[in-house]
Amino acid sequence: MGGRGLQGKVVVVTGASAGVGRAAAMAFGEAGAQVALLARGEEGLQMAAKEVERAAGRALAIPTDVSDAAQVEAAAGLAERELGEIEVWVNDAMTSVFAPLWEIEPDEFRRVTDVTYHGVVYGTMAALRRMRARDRGAIVQIGSALAYRGIPLQSAYSGAKHAIQGFNDSLRAELFHERSKVHVTMVQMPALNTPHFDWVKTRLPNKAQPVPPIYQPEEAGRAVVHAAQHPERREYWVGATTAATIVANTFAAPLLDRYLGRTGFDAQQTDERDDPNRPFNLWEPVDRDEDHGAHGRFDDQAHGRSAQWWYTTHRALLAAGGVMAVGAAVAMARLRGR
Repeated sequence: MGGRGLQGKVVVVTGASAGVGRAAAMAFGEAGAQVALLARGEEGLQMAAKEVERAAGRALAIPTDVSDAAQVEAAAGLAERELGEIEVWVNDAMTSVFAPLWEIEPDEFRRVTDVTYHGVVYGTMAALRRMRARDRGAIVQIGSALAYRGIPLQSAYSGAKHAIQGFNDSLRAELFHERSKVHVTMVQMPALNTPHFDWVKTRLPNKAQPVPPIYQPEEAGRAVVHAAQHPERREYWVGATTAATIVANTFAAPLLDRYLGRTGFDAQQTDERDDPNRPFNLWEPVDRDEDHGAHGRFDDQAHGRSAQWWYTTHRALLAAGGVMAVGAAVAMARLRGR
């Protein structure tokens, strides 16, 4: 990453018109990067570009459906022609269907997989075509605690996140095999306050919601930038609940099956009835003519910071402080002994 700095570096962010992608694009802009924004929603893209430029970055909005490999490759080529060599590629685009598996149509399940999983594959392929030739670059995959622990009502999305996890493991091994200086890392996210829950396709009676605790997307955006600057680490966990879920699933998956079977349906719905006729983004963008921004409707419940993430990014400082504290204690003990 050339000294870890992002000033002037070219970054591609998919799913950049809203939610985590929007927050990450803004964070890269604040770091002075040139950001190519890929998403289907044109109004959301244009507003995201303006935010990046107001934050001191340079932006290029490229309407792209990441489920189409040709569109992704064309977007990568345009980004390099207009901005320069791509140094960082962030795969964030996603969609979902909230329903039990038996209420999801095969074409709906396929669409979620095409956007959420194949979009990551196509984005990674486009990035590697350029980065491997130069033997440098960082690819950041946006994951979730659901990459380890599937939950009810989200079988398509959970399956896609699991697939990204396996895909990333294979890719890292292949890059190690050829001693490549291209790095790939994955950021596992917690529940986030994004517009996703207002435009996802759902067959639930009540409005969908993330399972608390909920975090603001800006914390996710900061984590993405950190991962891009330190991509040698294979994975990052954001939020104590992400860490707890992954660890619990490692040691007590059968218990989680039963627990989530009892609680997972109600925990993902509010008490407010959903409108079955509202627009959803499975096939067409909801933000084509209207900007939805990075935030959803859970601002009053969302945490702006994660103590777990602060600890993750300050471990060296805390370790140094611990060493100093031990040294001081030893010195005091010696003085008392004298």
